[in-house]
Amino acid sequence: MDSEWLRRAVTAAVVIAVALLVARLVDRALVRRIALRPETLTRYRVLRRSVVTVIVAVGVLSALLVIPEVRAVAGTILASSAILALVVGFAAQATLANFVAGILVAFLQPLRIGDSVAVGGAAGTVEEIGLTYTLIRAGDGARFFVPNVKLASDTIRNATIASAEHLASVQVSVPLAADLDRVVALLVEEARQEPEAMPEKEPAATVSQLEATSAVVTVEAWARTARGAAALESALRRRVVGRLKAEGLVA
Repeated sequence: MDSEWLRRAVTAAVVIAVALLVARLVDRALVRRIALRPETLTRYRVLRRSVVTVIVAVGVLSALLVIPEVRAVAGTILASSAILALVVGFAAQATLANFVAGILVAFLQPLRIGDSVAVGGAAGTVEEIGLTYTLIRAGDGARFFVPNVKLASDTIRNATIASAEHLASVQVSVPLAADLDRVVALLVEEARQEPEAMPEKEPAATVSQLEATSAVVTVEAWARTARGAAALESALRRRVVGRLKAEGLVA
């Protein structure tokens, strides 16, 4: 009897170990050999976790059913499956909702790993999309753990996914007595000469604010990437200030 029980226990342990090993080997092989784009990486990570969870769950259940005592208990449980399903359904409602929402997010992709997003009070870069929670890294290094169901039901501001193009905007103060039409023309001319500015999109300059002794002029130009927009803003500030100083138009 003891040897039979030991044999079944060893068989159960082997089944669980094999399930874990297969899941880990497949996961590692995919991670090593495939360079994935952000949208594919997002789907892959969510599906990877789902597959690993299913493999492990099936392995554990298969292992347990090797033991006759467990099969007997399982038969009793299955006989009252309706009550069990009701209890588990109520207990795991939030978890299941987050799991389903995670699958929807992975395929519909309102956000992807690496995107710059804002959801409710959480803003930052998407670092991980899990089975129940999505991890967003803030600019100061803090992490937001956002339930997936919130992503599926709330408004998401995504600064990355819609378009790679970004608008660079720079403001400068000039004396109120200056010829504002000339200032606007000068700023547009300077923006056109910046290498980071997209030539197919015309820069624009507007008088955005009037103060007691000065006017605020805003110059805008499009860059092809977010990094390019940051570089363009820096270059525009230097170029605009230098040109206005040369013209004697700095407030």
